[in-house]
Amino acid sequence: MIALVRSRRRLVPGMIAAGWTLSVFAELTGHGRPLHHDKLIEGGLPLWAALGIFVLAWQAMIAAMMLPSSLPLIALFERTVAGAPNAGRARATFLSGYGAVWTGFGIVAFIGDIGLHRTVHKVPWLAAHPWMIAGGTLMLAGLFQFSSLKEKCLSECRNPGAYMLKHYRRGNAEAFKLGAGHGLFCLGCCWALMLVAFAAGVANLWWMAAFTAIMVFEKTGRGGDRGALPIGVALITLGTLVMAHPSWLPTAFG
Repeated sequence: MIALVRSRRRLVPGMIAAGWTLSVFAELTGHGRPLHHDKLIEGGLPLWAALGIFVLAWQAMIAAMMLPSSLPLIALFERTVAGAPNAGRARATFLSGYGAVWTGFGIVAFIGDIGLHRTVHKVPWLAAHPWMIAGGTLMLAGLFQFSSLKEKCLSECRNPGAYMLKHYRRGNAEAFKLGAGHGLFCLGCCWALMLVAFAAGVANLWWMAAFTAIMVFEKTGRGGDRGALPIGVALITLGTLVMAHPSWLPTAFG
């Protein structure tokens, strides 16, 4: 029984490790580029096939980037259901609800990017200045750091105990709702950062690592509630530089 509990506790860290392992493998072997949304959209695949491949690759990004910042609530949920006979199923259902929210976001971002590609094809100026889109995405993420919506959602994510007391109910359906509800709060505070990660690409390790660190710090770190100002200023500054497109600046998204 103890061994079973320990194996269950290792599941989520294992998922995080698997997400990063797949991302590193894709980057080092060159398999990441064909999975980039640009390649999938412009590669001639049927839309359903391109979307299906993207959704599979996006799961690794969810595991690698989002689960680390949600570990406090996941651990609390696991302790809460540890004595229940269907604890494993409840945990899987909880994680499914959480993953469904972020999968939905990925699908919306992918479909939105199709529209953006079509717009770029119709507007020659945008096609000649693609860094304006990259810079605008960074500036959007920076500006969102100062929004009341981000602060409200972050306050929920920073207090897993209060969230559990308010929303926990027994049953698999309730576990799914709990996971989805937490996923919505995570989406509310992190969607803009994940949009930049989406634009950078599924296996762009530098962006993935940077934004994972930011999200973990904001949601679990001491002083994370004071990080909005410097992080927002940094993102806006970087976005401004990208839009100015100085010759010495490396490509923003690759």
